[in-house]
Amino acid sequence: MDPFIQITRLPYDEPYYVRLVVVASNERAQGKLEIYANASDLTTFAQQLCGFPKRQEDEALWELGSEKPEERFAFYFRLRVKQIAPNGQCAVELRLNNNAMPPDREVVEFSIPALPADLDRLAKLFDEFGKLQHAVLVWKVTDGELRKDA
Repeated sequence: MDPFIQITRLPYDEPYYVRLVVVASNERAQGKLEIYANASDLTTFAQQLCGFPKRQEDEALWELGSEKPEERFAFYFRLRVKQIAPNGQCAVELRLNNNAMPPDREVVEFSIPALPADLDRLAKLFDEFGKLQHAVLVWKVTDGELRKDA
């Protein structure tokens, strides 16, 4: 199985908020988490990714929730992209935490290597997905697609 990120949009309080199921893998680790977000987060993240990286220290970040127990969030989600080498090599970092107590706790964190052209493809997918006309976004390092039906 190739590294991938799949985001499925489920019916919710659109066009303002979205309910998403994120499934991702780097071939060795895989995670799944249901999240709730502002619909605008999708296009905002797409804008951060477009033309990434512009400088070595750039970072694109989509983060929701908290892992601090006192903040009592139902989940923690982080999708961060940063450059890791001068040749433009980047890492797409994911952290998914359902914030449940044992034995129901599920936490996974891993990275997917990608080049700027791969991130431009991801940006275009996020931008189009943010129009809320598709049910599924699938990104693989070398390709991607949007689907109308889950």
